Amino acid sequence: MTSTFPDISLSTERLVLRPYDEDDIPALVEMMNDEPVTAWTGAPQPYTAADARAFVSGTAPGERTSGQGIVLAVTEHLTQRLVGTVSLNRTDWRLRSTEVGCLTASWARGEGYAGESVLTVCRWLFHEQGFARVELRTAADNAAAQQLAQKIGCVSEGVLRSAGIVRTRPDGDSAAPWTRVRTDLLVWSLLPEDLDDMDDFDGPDGSHGYESHHNAGGPAGLGYTALADWR
Repeated sequence: MTSTFPDISLSTERLVLRPYDEDDIPALVEMMNDEPVTAWTGAPQPYTAADARAFVSGTAPGERTSGQGIVLAVTEHLTQRLVGTVSLNRTDWRLRSTEVGCLTASWARGEGYAGESVLTVCRWLFHEQGFARVELRTAADNAAAQQLAQKIGCVSEGVLRSAGIVRTRPDGDSAAPWTRVRTDLLVWSLLPEDLDDMDDFDGPDGSHGYESHHNAGGPAGLGYTALADWR
């Protein structure tokens, strides 16, 4: 029998991580049409409202119900504005291991939201779900993703040669059509003990810096690999 993640929301002082809903569609369309997101993911381009609706109503909840992972919208606590996405996929329930990915809206970069949201999910996995390993894969040329992996305490494990596909434009010409090219993927991992020194994300009372809430009720893979813009 396939295990599944609970239908939950997580919150920090600044952020709420929750399932996507239809009200997120306009902001999701804007985020997914940003050039770095297009470059580092396999999401449809251009990304339309129909793509967003299919993702919100089917793909995202289906990731959880299928047992493959979970998809959470990341929003600002005060404004409720969509900051980005954190997703878990390729979950191995026997090994208690999963792969995490995230992407961030252009307006929200540089605020530390990506690191905060990924660490929140990882702490929840380790402390409440009994997971033993979280894996990240970053495209070889995605310097922002690699910097974020290092910042949150991940350990570099090696390179998967020619294991990914990204999009590029010849000579950086913004008017040129996107082309797909193969790329190496760098493999990173995070274990529970790797978070021991990440005290900045703990609450002042010694808590883990987040609250988790099981959602009442609730609604088939991701359709793209979230390797984009870990900032």
